[in-house]
Amino acid sequence: MSEKKTPDLSSLRAEIDRLDDGIMDLLNRRAIISIGVGRAKKDSPDTVFKPFREKEIMERLAKRNPGPLPDSHLHAIYREIMSSSRRMQRPERVVYLGPEGTFSYFAGLEYMGRSAELTPKANFEEIFRAVADGEAELGVIPLENSLQGTVGQVVDLFMLFPVYVQSELYCRITHCLMGKASSLAEVKEVLSHPQPLDQCGDWLKNNLPGRTLVPESSTAAAAEIAAERGAEVATIGHISLAERYGLNVLAAHIEDMPDNWTRFLVIGPRPGEGGNRDKTSVLFTVPDKPGALAEVLNTFAGRAINITKLESRPLRGEKWKYVFFTDLECDLSRMEYDSFLADLREKCHTLRVLGSYPSGPHLDAGGRQ
Repeated sequence: MSEKKTPDLSSLRAEIDRLDDGIMDLLNRRAIISIGVGRAKKDSPDTVFKPFREKEIMERLAKRNPGPLPDSHLHAIYREIMSSSRRMQRPERVVYLGPEGTFSYFAGLEYMGRSAELTPKANFEEIFRAVADGEAELGVIPLENSLQGTVGQVVDLFMLFPVYVQSELYCRITHCLMGKASSLAEVKEVLSHPQPLDQCGDWLKNNLPGRTLVPESSTAAAAEIAAERGAEVATIGHISLAERYGLNVLAAHIEDMPDNWTRFLVIGPRPGEGGNRDKTSVLFTVPDKPGALAEVLNTFAGRAINITKLESRPLRGEKWKYVFFTDLECDLSRMEYDSFLADLREKCHTLRVLGSYPSGPHLDAGGRQ
């Protein structure tokens, strides 16, 4: 009985070339259709970004994937395909908290893809203003961190600007120590944003005791300074900053708590439309009377709506008054909730629906699901 002959390397490479040619042809056929979709939408004010549609595509492909291609690789490939498709339909400016190289930048890059037109802004208010005024179609903002809680300023800005949540994503935050040094012994000073310095505090005490810790405006700004000042200065941030600024990775995964996630929101000037949406975020205030908050919460409970987040913030211009930011596991944009919303508005002093959107993917520092 003869043994099955193993193909030689040249024939395997020839087969890969043939398959690549077929993939290229299919991608260009897909691109032609994407351009046609863009022409059909050219007079529509709606955004090209459709997170519910993209989630449906990802889930459908994952169900059909027989392997051996891992689902994480499939997601990464299609994220870039859809990013290219959006760009060909109509370029959309996406603003984020800069400069380039911050965790917000990498979150936007991994979720929106490398064809997205990412533009940095100096602070959160500039992001909200750019989206509200039409300077940008979308904005990427960090809402909360699993260790340090909600970014209060972001909730405050939802009260000031008429923007809406389009989608969410969860990014694992991992930190690296980087610098021009070749060993930890050379490092005398560590620069970074205050949050990474805090999140790596125990590691720094144990491995770099007595070193000077210097807070900077962002991890990217700190990396740029470290690149300029030589071996005695190191920085903490996303591992991709090492290649960007020509730094050596002196230690990886130095965060004290490995299960460190940040939830980002993508905001737009109008509510998202269509598709399956799993969550709704709302802002509400209650009348100044006993039991007012309990009455609102009981209204949610009466419809079996699960509250996954409830946080109060001081109401601007009103001493000792508060606004509540709430995440709900439902799609309040559906017609079946019309009467419920009317009842809820009667019980609230003010109520603003920030948007209904699909639950977001979980990405690690490398963009894998």
